[in-house]
Amino acid sequence: MAVIDQKIGDNFAIYNSDCIETLGTLPTESLHLSCYSPPFGGLYHYSSSERDLSNCKDYKEFFEHYEYVVKELFRLTFPGRITAVHCMDVPSGNSGRDNLVDFPGDIIRLHDKLGFNYIARYSVWKEPLGVRNRTMAKNLAHKTIVDDSSLCSVASADYLLVFRKKGENKILISHPTGLSEYAGERRIPQELLKYKNWDGNQIENRYSHWIWRQYASAFWDDVRIGRVLPFKMAKENEDEKHVHPLQLDVIDRCVTLWSNPGEILLTPFMGVGSEVCSAISNGRKGIGIELKSSYYNQAIKNVEAVVNPKTKQNQLNIFDESMVN
Repeated sequence: MAVIDQKIGDNFAIYNSDCIETLGTLPTESLHLSCYSPPFGGLYHYSSSERDLSNCKDYKEFFEHYEYVVKELFRLTFPGRITAVHCMDVPSGNSGRDNLVDFPGDIIRLHDKLGFNYIARYSVWKEPLGVRNRTMAKNLAHKTIVDDSSLCSVASADYLLVFRKKGENKILISHPTGLSEYAGERRIPQELLKYKNWDGNQIENRYSHWIWRQYASAFWDDVRIGRVLPFKMAKENEDEKHVHPLQLDVIDRCVTLWSNPGEILLTPFMGVGSEVCSAISNGRKGIGIELKSSYYNQAIKNVEAVVNPKTKQNQLNIFDESMVN
């Protein structure tokens, strides 16, 4: 399968193609960071293409195919650098009597097998009613509490699994004046603002210390669920109704923590371009690969909205909560 389409700029390259074939063309140890959501082990179906990992015949086959992706990411990543995978526990169905599959655990075991060290798991809180309304999960319905609460379940957190490639990181990821921007709903205390970009003794940098305490928590409870890129225009008739992009707060935290300005972030499952847009907005370079043409076309629009100086002043308008189902 050749590249169907591509768009390349000074700080991004995005491809409408099969990620396995495109990853294979990139040079070994050329990648500083990868961040992405893989297809959730058969939970959602994104297209009818036989190349789409969401169309594997079963869970086992999904991991057989996904292993090729992780192998390529291992080859491409600099030693000592990070790959971050967004995922969740996967329900086996929606009958109200279904079990949860340990999708995150299987992802961890796969990365361990291929040479990554598992170093962190962040839990991203989700509001139960919002999940119920978006997914129509029967085990989150109040009616289930009324009828038989033994069938109730939980609004499962999203997880960000963090892995480090074995080896020494020879390019330190430094923050000489600490952390200067916070991606989240929580407000930084007013009395700490005077320490922003503190260039003195960093022990005194209470502004950065405050941000770090939020980021170092294993439970991210103030990620803005609606801060996502526009995506509705990219959906087609066969798409799942509740699919939407990864929150930009999560991606911005990854970019800030695990890459330096000017470095390269890659996402093999680009969707509508969230990781690439975050990389550009934070002074990095983004590479994105997306199989589905309608998602790729929306990614072009989203990337152009970030890159084009004429629209940068309205950049926040593309992060529109009204676009969320």
